[in-house]
Amino acid sequence: MLLAFNWPNWMVALPFAILGGGLFGAAWAFIPAYLQAKRGSHIVITTIMFNFIGAALMGYLLNGILKNPNSQNAESRAFPPGAHLPSAHELLAPLGIEFSKSAPLNVSFILAIISAVGVWYLLWRTRLGYEIRAMGHNEDAAKYAGISATKIIIVSMLISGALAGMLSINVVMGEQGRLIKEFVEGAGFIGIAVALMGRSHPFGIVLAALLFGMLTQGGFELMWEMPRISREMVLVIQALIILFTGALNYMVHEPVERLFLRMRKRRS
Repeated sequence: MLLAFNWPNWMVALPFAILGGGLFGAAWAFIPAYLQAKRGSHIVITTIMFNFIGAALMGYLLNGILKNPNSQNAESRAFPPGAHLPSAHELLAPLGIEFSKSAPLNVSFILAIISAVGVWYLLWRTRLGYEIRAMGHNEDAAKYAGISATKIIIVSMLISGALAGMLSINVVMGEQGRLIKEFVEGAGFIGIAVALMGRSHPFGIVLAALLFGMLTQGGFELMWEMPRISREMVLVIQALIILFTGALNYMVHEPVERLFLRMRKRRS
């Protein structure tokens, strides 16, 4: 955030924001990773506990040394115009392409796509990615093959923490233009649903994220156009999508797979 105040140009500030957000996210994820790798602590429990610690720390900073003296809200001073990421409207307007000014889409979307491609390359084109996938599929077999569980757990969490830290760039520098207390807006829990729908594959996660983004943004638009449709209706639709594409998959996947195997045997 301090880098956003000091750099007058977003093209200069963005690389440092990526570096700062990634390093802090990785450092924040290291402690839960170490507790699981060395002490056997459940990663879900420790990370949820760290969410509360992070929220309390953010509230302390935004009501203290980072607080905007001209506002009663828990927020920082607004970033200078040079540190604000250009929106899709600002990027496409010189090309003659019309895009809604109210849409929160900005240049960090390109960063998200690059990150997804990078994760795909890491998991399916590198030795480390093979070890991560092997550990995820069968931990005992991976250990028998000589793969270090401690190394994979810590490295995976460091990468995940770095990606989670870079998520803040979209909201802080792209949408809000300042640091606010609840800028995450439940992105972590939504990310679980998106990963479930995307079958934990980067390409599928991108498609699922676009779907959830369209549902969320479309819900806000519908509230203005059709007051009878509330935001809760959008949440219900999202829940149904997760139910039918995620949870019920385990109920129909094996029967359908057995059916296709029988059909193949008959043909052969």
